[in-house]
Amino acid sequence: MSNQHNQEKLSSARFSESTDAFVEAFTASIMFDHRMYKQDIQGSLAHAKMLNKVGVLNDQELDEILRGLDQVLHEIESGQLQWSIKQEDIHMNIEARLTEIIGVTGKKLHTGRSRNDQVATDIRLYLRDEIDQIQPEILRLQRGLVELAEREAHTIMPGFTHLQTAQPVTFGHHMLAWFEMLKRDLERLQDCRKRVNSLPLGSAALAGTTYPIDRHYTAELLGFDRVGENSLDGVSDRDFAIEFTHWAATLMMHLSRFSEELVLWSSAQFQFIDLPDRFCTGSSIMPQKKNPDVPELVRGKTGRVYGHLMSLLTLMKSQPLAYNKDNQEDKEPLFDTVDTVKGSLRAFADMIPAMTVKREITYQAAKRGFSTATDLADYLVRKGLAFRDSHEAVGLAVAHGIRSGEDLSEMSLETLQGFCNKIEADVYQVLTLEGSVAARNHFGGTAPNQVLAAVARAKDYLAQPA
Repeated sequence: MSNQHNQEKLSSARFSESTDAFVEAFTASIMFDHRMYKQDIQGSLAHAKMLNKVGVLNDQELDEILRGLDQVLHEIESGQLQWSIKQEDIHMNIEARLTEIIGVTGKKLHTGRSRNDQVATDIRLYLRDEIDQIQPEILRLQRGLVELAEREAHTIMPGFTHLQTAQPVTFGHHMLAWFEMLKRDLERLQDCRKRVNSLPLGSAALAGTTYPIDRHYTAELLGFDRVGENSLDGVSDRDFAIEFTHWAATLMMHLSRFSEELVLWSSAQFQFIDLPDRFCTGSSIMPQKKNPDVPELVRGKTGRVYGHLMSLLTLMKSQPLAYNKDNQEDKEPLFDTVDTVKGSLRAFADMIPAMTVKREITYQAAKRGFSTATDLADYLVRKGLAFRDSHEAVGLAVAHGIRSGEDLSEMSLETLQGFCNKIEADVYQVLTLEGSVAARNHFGGTAPNQVLAAVARAKDYLAQPA
């Protein structure tokens, strides 16, 4: 069916002239807030049940409203309901259609509430639902990282500082660094959800209502952990949206850093990894190209989320209490942030486990850049040399290696002893890449057995109920 919404706006009786067509379209939000239709109906169902409980609605009126809202939901999900700009937003579109279906009883649904506390409730319900969908995607990406870390626990690669070869590490250890970042992200999101899950409904326009409402009952029906304690704050607070967007900006920053490494590692200059073809594209002119479009795009979308955070902060910075029309501008940045985060996490969770590591290339790369220089310095300290003197001796050895083109492990014992007479034949045990990573054999270290132990801890973490 098609719903024409022939009713006039609810506020039309107050005005002596109709709203300008441009202004009507300019101030309407139905074009984007219709995505909250489920939450709006969910909130209305709970509100109606509460009104019945306190005696504002009788049983017949409640039954009519529940039946009518169920029909509205069906019409929306089947694509039959046509949104009307004249009704401004999702709340009035649904209420107008409800009234068309059940008559005057539909107009009683709004008793004891305002669109101010209604929209505040809808956004919290919406964001809570989205958070509950985002958490499994983070966990799925973490599982992919753990799977990859276990597979590459013995794979040696160069570790970098300043993007210069620093010390050899295992590829698995590197993947678990990203696991730890996501672990913090997940914990922050779970904490954010606690502040999202507070009920503003019952705040009405700003001061509460004269009807004998039972807000705790409404909270129980809607699954809120707590009831907002101040009606002014209830209708005007958007901290929870800002906090979520700040969380999203941090998550995207992590994914952007990861993206940067994937872009570098998949390049012809590094060749550390091979990304599956389905996550890459070719060039329109250069047939040899395989572009890492997914990580590049995630890296780019990070700036988009940063912008949304600044947008929401700026939106709220000068608003007096309580509700202001400015708050209509909170939804598009929040909605787009949710979509961006969900898409980015899905892409990464699909891509990471399918990534191929080119082990021989990462191994050879770790041999370049004198990555075991610190191991030689530590070796000399264990032989009784002060660290600063050890540092200088190794620096001389590296300088010689740069001139001769030899790695430390390739220099003869005689050559090495020329830099320090404490060097003995056992030095080669610490100059190999395998010896270097194996020596970092402590909790949180890069030694393969420590990586496997960390993988086991990560699996236990992921096995815990959310």
